[in-house]
Amino acid sequence: MEFNHYSVMLTETIQQLNIRPDGIYVDGTLGGGGHAYKVCEQLENGHFYGIDQDDAAITAAGERLAPFGDKVTILRSNYCNAKALLAEWGVHKVDGIVLDLGVSSYQFDTEERGFSYRFDAPLDMRMDRRQSLTAARIVNEYTETELYHIIRDYGEDQFAKNIAKHIVRARTEKPIETTFELNDIIKAAIPAKMRQNGHPSKQTFQALRIACNRELEVLKEALDDMIDILNPGGRMCIITFHSLEDRIVKNTFKKNENPCTCPPEFPVCVCGKVPKGRVITKKPILPSEEELAQNSRSKSAKLRVFERQ
Repeated sequence: MEFNHYSVMLTETIQQLNIRPDGIYVDGTLGGGGHAYKVCEQLENGHFYGIDQDDAAITAAGERLAPFGDKVTILRSNYCNAKALLAEWGVHKVDGIVLDLGVSSYQFDTEERGFSYRFDAPLDMRMDRRQSLTAARIVNEYTETELYHIIRDYGEDQFAKNIAKHIVRARTEKPIETTFELNDIIKAAIPAKMRQNGHPSKQTFQALRIACNRELEVLKEALDDMIDILNPGGRMCIITFHSLEDRIVKNTFKKNENPCTCPPEFPVCVCGKVPKGRVITKKPILPSEEELAQNSRSKSAKLRVFERQ
């Protein structure tokens, strides 16, 4: 399948990066190279580093960015390793970073990847197919309590406890191997009158995907390091797709803008912590009506921007 991915808020992201022709830019979630292509178009003697853990993305982006020749370096890894990866290439400071979080349209729409409840496929959900942990292993090997916490915390599903109970009961008869098998189990765990509000599996599939790929832990681990490697005036643009991601980004940006831990009653700061920059987007940038008409998957997207001082 061709690697198709709609680049969410493409124009807004490129505008917010304030690209310099001689700058160094990083996309930590390269995907099909949509944001990357627009960055590279504006580079003269600058350089672009693209990072992704998905082998299909690496191949697709490599082909798409080939016209830019040696201005582009593509690395297969998780973006939480960006600081160390770039250091290996002698790069310690950059002028802009893009993160477009979540799952690509290609990953959702490629049946055998197992990300979607719309297709009958193996329960995989790995963004990096080199890792051993799959959604099937989580479903079949984690305890009922662990499953409950994953579905409750990452899926924010009010029926998390009952879904976990039904999963554990079903796997005693046979391993749960496919997305449709899991769909049937989830459906049985949710009251019939509550199944009208969208697909009953949506939140559980989101939760399993986040757990399988450690998405929230990776985001927490990466943000401070990425802010640290920005040059003065350099910007980080992050697109999130659900409240859990957005909360982490919002709070991390806020902490780096105002890191002081002194009690409010102190007349002056004595903790010694100084701001690393400023939050450009006091409120997140949202997709335009035109974009929403073109791509319904954009509707939950939020773009937040931080500038290093």
